[in-house]
Amino acid sequence: MTALLRTGQVAEAAGVNIQTLRYYERRGLLAEPERSLGGHRLYPADAVTTLRVIKAAQRLGFTLEEVADLLDAGRHRHGAADSSLQSRARTKLEEVEARISDLNTIRAALLEALDAGCDDLAVCATSEDCPLPFAELAGTDESSTA
Repeated sequence: MTALLRTGQVAEAAGVNIQTLRYYERRGLLAEPERSLGGHRLYPADAVTTLRVIKAAQRLGFTLEEVADLLDAGRHRHGAADSSLQSRARTKLEEVEARISDLNTIRAALLEALDAGCDDLAVCATSEDCPLPFAELAGTDESSTA
């Protein structure tokens, strides 16, 4: 017989708090546990692994909804050819690379603003030499010289 763990034991072993564990249970990420005669939740040891997988997937950028889909796909695997994780990881990687590209663009604009000595947004926004993309953000190419 496999030992069952109480809520606090599972939460501590997985490195989450009890509220997180119960939230994941309500969201269906974690199976509803058995109950003791006293009404205490009793989880199988693999609940710790499931919680660790959820937290690792979140650190990789997956939303809880995406994690739920991944867990569900893993539970209902139809043979070794299931590429659900591969496909979703590829999609997530594309999203991350797009964000990195956006962040690099932001970084470059901020470096240009520092190099140009921009010190006042209002003044900088009206200067033709301002490297910040005020006109682009406003959806116009016009510079105001009021």
